[in-house]
Amino acid sequence: MRRSKLPAVLGLIALLAPLPMFAAGVGDPSPNPAAEPAAVAPVAPQLLETGFSDLYKLNFQGAREKFLTYQRMDPADPMGKAAEAASYLYQEFNEKGVFTSAFFLDDDKFLGGVPGKASENRNDQFLGVNEQARQMAQDILKSNPQDPHGLLVLTMTDGMESDYDALIEKKQLAGLSMMRRAEAEANTLLAIDPTANDAYLALGASNYVIGSLPAYKRFFLKMGGVHGDKQRGIEEMQQAAENGHYLKPFAKILLALGYEREHQPERARVLLAELCSQFPENPLYAHELSLVDQPKKQ
Repeated sequence: MRRSKLPAVLGLIALLAPLPMFAAGVGDPSPNPAAEPAAVAPVAPQLLETGFSDLYKLNFQGAREKFLTYQRMDPADPMGKAAEAASYLYQEFNEKGVFTSAFFLDDDKFLGGVPGKASENRNDQFLGVNEQARQMAQDILKSNPQDPHGLLVLTMTDGMESDYDALIEKKQLAGLSMMRRAEAEANTLLAIDPTANDAYLALGASNYVIGSLPAYKRFFLKMGGVHGDKQRGIEEMQQAAENGHYLKPFAKILLALGYEREHQPERARVLLAELCSQFPENPLYAHELSLVDQPKKQ
């Protein structure tokens, strides 16, 4: 199993839990305790919003600065660590070309991982911070196994490690195991909070990549209770792309690349055009859109 090309390409999982609010009454010469609730502003949630926006603009350092500030504001919330871990992994995937049609349409890469040895690609910053986030989330779930916020973070950390194991270290069995854990956590989360649409990205990833395997590999996985369905995976990624929150743009680029794999360039073009309009700073989206449009120009 370790030598087989079992993919785990997708997997950053949702960030939709209620986030703490912080007082912003700076400069008030005579604060009135009774008026404090009216002075509350969503400072911390805004940091996560703009931090993830920076990721989609490929401004990784700017994103990390916001995530680190969030951690200082609320050190007990594991979401800050999970977001920081996402920034390290997203940056590495961008550098390795994972979010491109050149990667997605090449089965050797899509099913086998990035070029190079695991030791050359090892990302200790991601691994360390991701484990810290996981431990913090597990501590929350020890007190309340159905805590949505803890489930969100745990789903995210396990999904990211699934990607890392399969694509960077090429530990395909470990990546598949983590993928299934993230899928189970996403299902639990959606049963508690059906509006957590970002979680559909994890479900779509699991179904699509397993469904993309050769028939003989799907047969052996099915014998072990592991199932995949490409069409269902596409539908679940559509749900995240249409109704997700922090991961909505991420779902769009992955879904667009999935459409290209399924020979549906017009559907890919719509999503890529939306991403270009929303994030003109990101040259990747414009480049992928130009590739989709090339056949029309010939």
